[in-house]
Amino acid sequence: MWALRVSHSAVVDAWRERERALRRLGHRVDLVSAASWSEGGRPVALSPRPDEQVVPARTVGRHPALFLYDPRPLWRALGRPLDVIDIHEEPFALATAEVLLLRWLRRQRAPYLLYSAQNIDKRHPVPFRWLERAALRHAGGVNVCNAAAGRIAERKGFPGRARTIDLGTDLTVFTPAAYAATPGEVPVVGFAGRLDPAKGADVLLHAAALEPAVRVRLAGDGPQRHELVSLARSLGIADRVEFLGALAPEDLPDFYRSLDVLAVPSLTTTSWVEQFGRVVLEAMACGTPVVVSDSGALPEVVGEAALIVAEGNDAELAKAIGEVVRDGDVARRLRAAGLARAAATSWDRVAAEHDVMYRAATKQWATGPDAADRPLEVVVVAYGQPDLLAEALAPLGGLSVTVVDNSSSPAVRAVVEAAGARYVDPGRNGGFAAGVNEALRRVDPRADILLVNPDAVVQPGDVEALRAALAEPDLASVGPSQVDATGTPSRVEWPFPSPLATWAEAVGLGRLRRNRYVIGSVLLLRREAIDHVGPFDDGRFFLYAEETDWAHRASLLGWRHALVPAARATHVGAATSTDPTRREGHFHAAQELYLRKHFGTVGWQVGRAGQVAGSALRGVVFRGEPALAARSRLRLYLSGPLRSEVRPADSVRPQSDEAGPLEAPSSVAFSAAGWEAS
Repeated sequence: MWALRVSHSAVVDAWRERERALRRLGHRVDLVSAASWSEGGRPVALSPRPDEQVVPARTVGRHPALFLYDPRPLWRALGRPLDVIDIHEEPFALATAEVLLLRWLRRQRAPYLLYSAQNIDKRHPVPFRWLERAALRHAGGVNVCNAAAGRIAERKGFPGRARTIDLGTDLTVFTPAAYAATPGEVPVVGFAGRLDPAKGADVLLHAAALEPAVRVRLAGDGPQRHELVSLARSLGIADRVEFLGALAPEDLPDFYRSLDVLAVPSLTTTSWVEQFGRVVLEAMACGTPVVVSDSGALPEVVGEAALIVAEGNDAELAKAIGEVVRDGDVARRLRAAGLARAAATSWDRVAAEHDVMYRAATKQWATGPDAADRPLEVVVVAYGQPDLLAEALAPLGGLSVTVVDNSSSPAVRAVVEAAGARYVDPGRNGGFAAGVNEALRRVDPRADILLVNPDAVVQPGDVEALRAALAEPDLASVGPSQVDATGTPSRVEWPFPSPLATWAEAVGLGRLRRNRYVIGSVLLLRREAIDHVGPFDDGRFFLYAEETDWAHRASLLGWRHALVPAARATHVGAATSTDPTRREGHFHAAQELYLRKHFGTVGWQVGRAGQVAGSALRGVVFRGEPALAARSRLRLYLSGPLRSEVRPADSVRPQSDEAGPLEAPSSVAFSAAGWEAS
């Protein structure tokens, strides 16, 4: 496919290996980079290789979040028939807003991807936090270099799952030494990076004072250099410390190979924490053992391939350095583990991860197996009612079925084992979303997932019809038509709730809205969509709205949902509930959570006002039971649904095999107007 990448840091030749690797995968990659940028304390001018598709753009400003590109190269690049736009700038950066504005002006419809390394959850000032949320909300994907940055991006508005991708290492440049160090030489501990207080070079000097058997070699420059020179003198180790200054990129491999151990003693500050630590993997690729502090992402990056010490603790650092230089077994173990860890960060592997992101954003899948050959896992979240569950499992005998029992019921376990399914007791009643996520952690990670309520029955032929429907590459979920126990058709497709939709429902225009998602009583989820969107939100939703939220997030990421009329399921609907009042309380609490999550506090208040107005009107116009229900809902929304919801303690367990009020959801459709058993 045709990709446009925008990255000011691509001014460094070595960091354009990602684009070269993507081209080796068959993609056309156009690149717009800064014409000149400061990297590692030294200015770097863009110097393209012959026939390299990279265009320089002058920049105004030098801060990575506060600069702008010359818009002309971007304007020209965005006018091409692109498939995907890959913006390697932070979501809150002015350059990101500039690219997205030009994309809109150009009427370029290719999905865009974002990058973030920001692992401190900062609240940026206006307008940066507005720009950040808008960019994340409509992105087709986000790649991060550490897990914390991914969690922050998701919390701030990205509707899917951020993908953690290592910063790449050129394994043709960073290679082990061809010879071993000469025995008897004084061991050398090295440091590579900006000489800045946050990088902790002073901690290394203090550690060296405690470990007299080593010399120190520092590569880098920065505002702390003179202070460090003075510190070395005051510690009496000036004759053992060598300041090399900032090294050219081509000199780094020999520097790493000259070391017995590399120390990365980074420190966490109020405004910065280590986001990755590229030097760690470069040194590992050169066969150099590494010792790091536990600042930020460093433990995540090194895994088991380095020694980890508490940040700021010079005694621990000295002990770890001494362990490496004195114990040959430790050095050999770290060397072997480091080489393996570095190998996992090759540019080819990084490009393969980006290829997955590109295909998810564009729904352009590589040729794969027929739908019938794709792995399938059936997931049932149960709460009591073993008789109904037995009926649901009976036609699924030839499939791989996992039942998550939120009731921890011996009778449910017996039914599951008799059916030949996998029984999972999560040990608590965390709700429907938590039950589904528990199953997702246990089933084949390549498989499509068929969700089946314990009071629903779907036959094998109808399952096959659903699987065949997923041949359309942009479908995230499909569901069958449904009938109740009497054969009466039930409504399966519903429009997504929104604050304005609540008012449309209030004045009786809700039926005019376009259907967008399929309820989850029987629902087939595409594996690629699960990987892209992520699991159900079990942190917010206990009962109801889980599949609505998931489907909405998928829709924001460019996925569709569809009803498959050729497939049919029987669904009793609300048969597993013994407390309809409490069930309705859960439903409306979920509606409040949904509107708050996707539309903010203001959106929720607009939607709440619509519910109040609609309920008040129905309470006056209707008679009998409908009027009483409308007045009850009016009182609920005046007080606030979340305040009225009662969730169980994790330790609460039913005393019988009859479901209590906290069962897996029935087919209660989540609409703006209210709930409706179907």
